[in-house]
Amino acid sequence: MKKHYALSALAVTLPLLLVGCDDSAKISPEQQIGSDPVLPAAKNFLLPPMQVPSGTAWKSGEMPKVADGLKIEKVADGLMHPRQITVLPNGDVLVVEANSPPGVISKPKELIMGMVQKASGKGGPGGNRITLLRNANGDGKTWEKHIFLENLHSPFGVQLIGNELYVANADSLMKYHYQSGETKITDSGTQLTDLPGGPINHHWTKSLLASPDGSKLYVGVGSNSNITENGIGAEYRRADVLEVDVATGASRIYASGLRNPTGLQWEPQSGKLWAVVNERDEIGADLVPDYMTSVQEHAFYGWPYSYYGQHVDQRVRPQRPDWVAKAIKPDYALSSHVAPLGLWFYTGDNLPVEYRGGAFISEHGSWNRKPLNGYQVVYVAFKDGKPVGLPKPVVTGFLTDDQKQVRGLPVGLAMDKQGGLLIADDAGNTVWRVTAAKN
Repeated sequence: MKKHYALSALAVTLPLLLVGCDDSAKISPEQQIGSDPVLPAAKNFLLPPMQVPSGTAWKSGEMPKVADGLKIEKVADGLMHPRQITVLPNGDVLVVEANSPPGVISKPKELIMGMVQKASGKGGPGGNRITLLRNANGDGKTWEKHIFLENLHSPFGVQLIGNELYVANADSLMKYHYQSGETKITDSGTQLTDLPGGPINHHWTKSLLASPDGSKLYVGVGSNSNITENGIGAEYRRADVLEVDVATGASRIYASGLRNPTGLQWEPQSGKLWAVVNERDEIGADLVPDYMTSVQEHAFYGWPYSYYGQHVDQRVRPQRPDWVAKAIKPDYALSSHVAPLGLWFYTGDNLPVEYRGGAFISEHGSWNRKPLNGYQVVYVAFKDGKPVGLPKPVVTGFLTDDQKQVRGLPVGLAMDKQGGLLIADDAGNTVWRVTAAKN
């Protein structure tokens, strides 16, 4: 009876929270893109205003929209929250399927916010597995589907080094022997090292990238809260990029102060490590811009004490001006609350020339901004190893034009052997493929 009453009260309260607080954005996304985003004064809320579209399935024949000169096709559907994509040397495509771990402790406010966000299709069980897609005839169109690796624990990142496949679970980094061409791994694997997890696991996704020589693995570990409300002790080795030695499993903090670093990639011209980062919430529709940045060794990027360089977050206790003084400014803002999760530097020659040499970014989409922001895949040009100009929307249509329904949510990005751009759609349970329209 008590549970039923609580849910009934929540059902009454949520609509009031959604419509009773009007904190519409006052700054256009274009003003918050690039190296010097406009940053208004911070606001403070007990519970932030929310706008969340309802989730709806892709209808038969429906698919995202693409920019002129491109076409999009469905590679696979019927998946269980596809998150990340990795293309193996033989052309096989690994798709990681997962959702948040069960039994994670949340505070009442986080429970409410989580329930609201799940309304957009983010809920439902994940596969806790990796599915292999094979294009046997090399045409990029006809794909076999095989269950490749099962019984994982909310996996996210996956990397192949030689004959060893590394999988970043929500709380551990696992290693499995891989034989080229096989369609299923049956061994239980061995743990290379543990990763920050625990009963509170606010940002459970662990992104993963191997060094070019295969000797190191870089792990993006998100914070355990929005702004340390679970205590600073819960943030041990979090909001960091960790460097893990492949031979021994020993690890160290490579860079810190990155609230939720994901989409780790090597920028091909400079050879530098880059990431996209989800910034903090609850201080307004126009704060804080999410960003992509080069990740410098030993650098501190501000979280939780400051944002976008040395803009102090007054909510944090105790204040740490010594840490704020160390905070460096990210390279490129993407505007507020777009929730970037995927990053891919395109090096192929299938797509038109205007998409070569820069970065594709998947924006999972906002839940606390009105109007909504994100829900697309964009392209940012690079020159001399640095981003230039405004992002170009490349794949849209995940969100309906009236912003009331969402059909898909883009996450992981990769390039297949033919140069097509692959997109994991975790709400649509689909993998999409974008190519030049002439193909």
